[in-house]
Amino acid sequence: MARSWILHVDLDQFIAAVELLRHPELRGRPVVVGGSGDPTAPRTVAATATYEAREHGVHSGMPLRTALRRCPDAVFLPSDPPAYEAASERVMAVLRELPVLIEVWGWDEAFVGATVDDPEALAAGLRAAVLDRTALSCSVGIGDNKHQAKLASAFAKPGGIFRLTGENWAEVMNDRPTDALWGIGARTARKLAGLGLRTVADLAAADPAELARAFGPVNGPWYHYLALGRGEAEVVTTPWVARGHSRETTFARDLTDRDAVAARVVELAGQVASDAAAAGRLCARVTVKVRFTPFLTRTRQSTLPVATADALLLTEAALAVLGRFDLDRPVRLLGVAVEYTPPEA
Repeated sequence: MARSWILHVDLDQFIAAVELLRHPELRGRPVVVGGSGDPTAPRTVAATATYEAREHGVHSGMPLRTALRRCPDAVFLPSDPPAYEAASERVMAVLRELPVLIEVWGWDEAFVGATVDDPEALAAGLRAAVLDRTALSCSVGIGDNKHQAKLASAFAKPGGIFRLTGENWAEVMNDRPTDALWGIGARTARKLAGLGLRTVADLAAADPAELARAFGPVNGPWYHYLALGRGEAEVVTTPWVARGHSRETTFARDLTDRDAVAARVVELAGQVASDAAAAGRLCARVTVKVRFTPFLTRTRQSTLPVATADALLLTEAALAVLGRFDLDRPVRLLGVAVEYTPPEA
């Protein structure tokens, strides 16, 4: 009988796959995408890597210099966000043509809601449609809720289909570490282990009241909820609206001159002002981020007296916030962010 299902569509090695469509001669070779494509450039990291590069220990977020050492034969390509955004829009357009509910979660993933009697057949149809129309492969997870579907798509990679529901949750998940759950990271897992809770089964059997005392009244019971395989089961089709925007830059050489730091903040503030104007949004708050060497990050923010997208006013506000920092050590990264007012209906 037909019933409601949640599916998670996750594009396989998305950024790398887009690049391989543009460079088919690189198929089968280790490819790393990130920065300007120069692996010797300081302070640049990998956005993604093909499976061939991952076999050498290369992964996203890794410094390109480290990736080069681990895989000297890899091909390094520059990151091209506009190309990835365009490819993502093509994929989401394909999904929206199908008789399902779509909730986009980023460039490379979306949740799908549908009432069918054969979710595997639906998943196969989604995969085939995306591959036929975009030449991009995806994995599809099937679940009773978003949490299960999200985990299931990871088990399905690459290019497969996997069902994870209440029926097989214990069999699949109980012996896995707690950070296998969507929403529990390594730090929380270590704290759970300190309480003797090392596996999903351990966490599922724990007393929610004890977890609340250890992690707070919201997080503690939530971790227990996740361990039981529960999660949100509603697909929200309302388009996502940005709450703000930011620009930041990491310097090849640390900045030590205050005027040079101020000049870069002016540049970044102008960029976010231009972004806000292009989006037709007004800014209510300005935040400045400064990362000092070796890796100390501080932020300061200020609420604007009147919401605006005026570049001069935003720049003045950003410089005023910068003035609240003690620039007594070299600066390796600067960022300027703005928080938008809610858009008009």
